[in-house]
Amino acid sequence: MSSDAQDKPVIEAAGSNEPAAVASSEAQAPAAFAREAGASYRQGGQCRVIVDSCADFAPEVAQALGVEVISFPFVMDDGEHSDDLWKSMSPHDFYERMRKGERVTTSAVTTGHYVDVFERAAASGVPAVYLSLTRGLSSSVDVARQAAQLVMDEHPGSKIYVVDNLCPSAAAELLAIEAVRQVGNGLNAEELVEWVEEAHYYVQGYFTLESFDSLARGGRIPPAAAQVGGKLDIKPELSYDLNGALTLRGMCRGRKKALRAILADFKANYLGEDNSHGDSHLPIGIVSADAEKDACWLADQIRKEPGCRDIPIIFSSVSPVIGAHVGPGMVAVVFWGKDRRENLSFTDRIARKVRGNR
Repeated sequence: MSSDAQDKPVIEAAGSNEPAAVASSEAQAPAAFAREAGASYRQGGQCRVIVDSCADFAPEVAQALGVEVISFPFVMDDGEHSDDLWKSMSPHDFYERMRKGERVTTSAVTTGHYVDVFERAAASGVPAVYLSLTRGLSSSVDVARQAAQLVMDEHPGSKIYVVDNLCPSAAAELLAIEAVRQVGNGLNAEELVEWVEEAHYYVQGYFTLESFDSLARGGRIPPAAAQVGGKLDIKPELSYDLNGALTLRGMCRGRKKALRAILADFKANYLGEDNSHGDSHLPIGIVSADAEKDACWLADQIRKEPGCRDIPIIFSSVSPVIGAHVGPGMVAVVFWGKDRRENLSFTDRIARKVRGNR
């Protein structure tokens, strides 16, 4: 989102045809689903939910949920920063610095930082579940598991579960919102872990990038491929696989075709009017890296789809840690939809069964 978007509502009013910037007063505070989920979660006390900043939360949503957010570090020319959900820097300022050539690097959260967080959880006496950035993108989940074990060894009887969310960026935000609601509905820590390990397969996400430059700098594609893509105005459509790693869906000639490809995948995988499970309250997320115009265009198109007029849409900005690897201009749609395992080939399904995965 651009810098002037920070003071705008991040949740579009249900039933509104207007983008977030001009939605009705109903959208001036976090949506009812987030407030209600957070209130019942805080009253329940059966489980403490911990998340991290790589879930690309809209700040108001994270605050409404009442969960602890672990800040990931990133480094710019002026030194190390902590991802504080855009308190210290606006999304526009961050991505403008990248556009002007400043390189952003990232690193895993230290064991000591995780230990500090988990010590607080252990001291509360309430079992904790940390929904971690997927191992498909970062080794931080392994560090978190080591830290959790250290704390549990130091505090016998404490329970700290570290779960790979398997869905990056704002897809993890949707997972966290519903996880908090489920705790409010009575799930304990062990049950929440089991719920997450099944539910994350139903969170879909599709996105495109403005350029391949950041992927090339991070070593994810050859620099020559990035140069060719830029000259030919090639825009990728990407998603993530069952392990949380990025996957290429296709290549499009031009930005508009890439956005339409995202919309086509949304139509193919969102339950919409075919939703027979009573989950019409589940929000849709649109996240961008200072690409508000395209984010609003996608929202307008989604509102026209069957069953989507009254669904809350959460607008958020790609966090600095994710943004360092995708660059300015990324835009994505995330939503609850069909089981992603349905797209596996039968040989891959056999392989997962052999490995003991559902």
